[in-house]
Amino acid sequence: MTDTQKAQKNGKVPLVLFVDDNADFLEEIRFVLLSNSICEMVTLTDSSQVLAELDKGIYSALFLDWIMPGVSGADLLPVIAQKYPTIPVIIMTGVSDVDTVVSCMKQGAMDYITKPLDSSRLISSINNAFKILELSNQNQQLQNYLLGDPLAQPDTFKDILTRSDKMQSIFKLVETIAPSRYPVLITGETGVGKELIARAIHKASGQQGSFTPLNVAGLDAHMFEDTLFGHKKGAFTGANELRQGLIAKAQGGTLFLDEIGDLAPESQIKLLRLLQENEYYRLGSDVLLKSDARIIVASNRDFKKLVAEGTFREDLYHRICYHKLHIPPLRERREDIMPLVNHYINMAAKAMGKRAPRIAAELRWLLEEYEYPGNVRELINKVGSAVVVNKTGLLVQSDFPDLAVRSRTMIDAGTKVANSQFSLHVVFPTFPSMGQIEKLMFEEALKVTGGKKGPAADLLGVCRQTVQKKLSELEKMN
Repeated sequence: MTDTQKAQKNGKVPLVLFVDDNADFLEEIRFVLLSNSICEMVTLTDSSQVLAELDKGIYSALFLDWIMPGVSGADLLPVIAQKYPTIPVIIMTGVSDVDTVVSCMKQGAMDYITKPLDSSRLISSINNAFKILELSNQNQQLQNYLLGDPLAQPDTFKDILTRSDKMQSIFKLVETIAPSRYPVLITGETGVGKELIARAIHKASGQQGSFTPLNVAGLDAHMFEDTLFGHKKGAFTGANELRQGLIAKAQGGTLFLDEIGDLAPESQIKLLRLLQENEYYRLGSDVLLKSDARIIVASNRDFKKLVAEGTFREDLYHRICYHKLHIPPLRERREDIMPLVNHYINMAAKAMGKRAPRIAAELRWLLEEYEYPGNVRELINKVGSAVVVNKTGLLVQSDFPDLAVRSRTMIDAGTKVANSQFSLHVVFPTFPSMGQIEKLMFEEALKVTGGKKGPAADLLGVCRQTVQKKLSELEKMN
């Protein structure tokens, strides 16, 4: 029976993956763990199999050798930290210089142990990893509780990448109104993903017809009517054949009218009749046609202002907003920024056939602090352009030349980090313990970020709760 099969047989015992090219060293670890019933272990001597093994989703922690032939731990750590962020990673190596320690921690390692093996240090690292994993699971459970019942159709929203509670609330509202046949008005700034929400409403409704989009901005009354309702053959010069129109195409499905706030006044009258009577005429025809298409509209305009100015009919406004959804801008759901950045980095790199570049720490701050007036659409464009021009494999601020932030706080912090030349060899007269290094790293991170805990957490690559907890521990020690 293999290690994996043994571990899976005992599902209540945590499973830990150990990766090292030295089989004798792995056997030494196995001997230590046999006398401590804290986990089951799976071992790998071939580092190329690590990612495939982690894909199984059965591991509570990973112990990874830093220097290995082929794919090294240094190569794997950034990928693992990005792809499997919840798995605690502990680096194992015979190299005990401080620079390596700092490098590991910055790239996402939870801990670092040196060879030869110290059994008490190993057991301590395993227990700490389990505590961190348990805390992460508890936080996720709490979040699920606060969000209430899970989505009934989560696949409906698979094209919308988000961690935002606000967006989850919108998803639940979408599921609630999806069966309704009444119109929906989706508002929000340019680039927030209004059409994605419209498509989700259509998908959740279970309608068998197609989703038919039309951007009405710039269409005059004739073009709008011809595009939407179609025309009879010979209705006007150039009408050489029958045109069905998009409303016919949307029969049994959904018609999505984007930028509805820009609709010409003459066209508003025609749309109002369609909404009131579910009836329309093709251009040049006196045959009354029926429509059963669900109508969803979207706009980035202020309708109260438009109605007050007389540029949008009040009766039409009340017709289109039977159900109303407002999509918050990206700056109001900043927890979505880095997942979106990472996602579109990978997409852009894949499209170019190149390896996805990493993100420098100071750039991460800038990306999170930027206002994104163009929202997700702007983020996609900026990330795609940066991946195209990048040649080093590390995205830095110069790859985003027009990235401006709300304040100088993050730029100043990034500059301080970049210019910092302090040596831990100077700070500590002897080789420091992990506790000493950890204390120094937290103190320095808070210094360069002006005491701001959120940016300090980003610099250290940990969550904000970890910073708060560590500060409390340091206060008790002082």
